[in-house]
Amino acid sequence: MIPDHIRANFQTLMRAAENGDLALMECADAETGAPRYVICAVGCDGGEYLFTPFGHLAEGNPYEAYHSSE
Repeated sequence: MIPDHIRANFQTLMRAAENGDLALMECADAETGAPRYVICAVGCDGGEYLFTPFGHLAEGNPYEAYHSSE
């Protein structure tokens, strides 16, 4: 079962997508320094843009990186 806070984050991500408020940013992994390509929701607070990271794109073949838990 998917936890409620994960579902809420997904709904936020969906709203950002519907509004065209997504960005793909190149970032450095906090532990390794390796480049990561991060999906972010974009907001604005006054004159500043705010980027909320949701996750990074999988390297290589994503079908090999994940298994369904169902």
